[in-house]
Amino acid sequence: MVLTRNESQPKQKRAPARTRDSRPDGQPEKPGLKSRQVATKLLAAVIDRQTSLDGMLDADNGNPGYRALNEADRALVRAMLNTALRHLPRIQVIIDSLVETPLPEGARALYHVLTVASAQILYLDVPDHSAVDLAVEQAQSDPRSRRFANLVNAVLRRLAREKGPHLTATHTVPVVPGWFFDRLVAVYGEDHARKIAESLLAPAAIDLTVKTEPQAWATRLGGKVLPTGSVRLAAFAGRIPDLDGFAEGEWWVQDAAAAIPARLFPSLAGQRVADLCAAPGGKTAQLANAGAKVTALDQNANRLKRLEANLDRLGLSATTVETNLLDFRPDDLFDAVLLDAPCSSTGTIRRHPDVLWTKGPQDITKLAQLQEKLLRHALTLVRPGGHLVFSNCSLDPREGEDVTARVLTDASGWSRVAIDPARWPGLEEAISPLGEFRATPAMLPGDAATAGGLDGFYAVLLQRQ
Repeated sequence: MVLTRNESQPKQKRAPARTRDSRPDGQPEKPGLKSRQVATKLLAAVIDRQTSLDGMLDADNGNPGYRALNEADRALVRAMLNTALRHLPRIQVIIDSLVETPLPEGARALYHVLTVASAQILYLDVPDHSAVDLAVEQAQSDPRSRRFANLVNAVLRRLAREKGPHLTATHTVPVVPGWFFDRLVAVYGEDHARKIAESLLAPAAIDLTVKTEPQAWATRLGGKVLPTGSVRLAAFAGRIPDLDGFAEGEWWVQDAAAAIPARLFPSLAGQRVADLCAAPGGKTAQLANAGAKVTALDQNANRLKRLEANLDRLGLSATTVETNLLDFRPDDLFDAVLLDAPCSSTGTIRRHPDVLWTKGPQDITKLAQLQEKLLRHALTLVRPGGHLVFSNCSLDPREGEDVTARVLTDASGWSRVAIDPARWPGLEEAISPLGEFRATPAMLPGDAATAGGLDGFYAVLLQRQ
């Protein structure tokens, strides 16, 4: 395929002035074009600039182009982005096989156009002709890509004709970046690594933490009780706030794995407990619901406001403190401390497929160093005889087991309290020989009625002598 401008072509005439909803030729924009343009722009921000998708998709403060769309188009943008990111390595292999001559270095924008369109053709319920037509229109509307419009048309039409063979040929390509898959293999072995990678393609379940009577709420909401005590819902159409019990504050949404750390403490009733990285408040709510007197810390005022709003809905209370954890030195030590530390979040890839494209090995190293600092300081906040749970949602032991091991080598008077596998039927494999919790998305498979899996999580219970 020819990828350079034919210099014998006459120079293009100056385009007429564009209105907000017009093409360069002055004609109205095609329906659906804006959503594709927004999806392509946000995909480029994730892949090329390692920008988190959550912030860009925020309804109030996110990307202006995204906020300007109606709700139906926003939903389509989210579907295109999540699908493209979940299948990105396979899509990249397919595109590279269809483009006979490598695209020039300056054609990144065009590559993202092809990626978004390919995601629609291969994996979404979008008519092939619509995906092709809008991608060609998108290329033509961008001066950087206009000369490649015919290439876009040819590549995507061929993909639409040959999608079956391409899907078959790439079904063994891991759907995570190479550096991350290699790390998973090194830690978990190839079989479990592939199961973790494939879990990215399965829809994440909706899990609830309920105040009381999990089985009663599971029956009422048509779900089931998990070994963690969470209630997992079956797939449903509608909004979470419209479900029974939401307005009354009877439960909150919290992944089953994220609910584990707070359940590792001995009895919390009447205990003074600090939740050190508390927002948005799911674990704070668990501690308060168990009868603890909770002090919730976060250094972000807006996140604390969100935590307080969540607690208000639930009818629970906690003392909130806006501070950097490393600066926190209370007058009295706590009976228990929960440190759910900042991490690479690689355990949440089912819900946040952008994580693997915005983080790299260097981030894991830096975050592990931060976690060690935080953990060492957290130990100073616990009274003799008290407990501390250290946890995070990374799949990499460098952010979990390795941090704990280093700290315990010179933390005088501290030791692990081994977790009893018998307390976690169905998740016995998540308990390590040292008695630490290590969940992966490949654990807790589902059945015909409910989705399976859970976030990747690490947690350890420590006690001060």
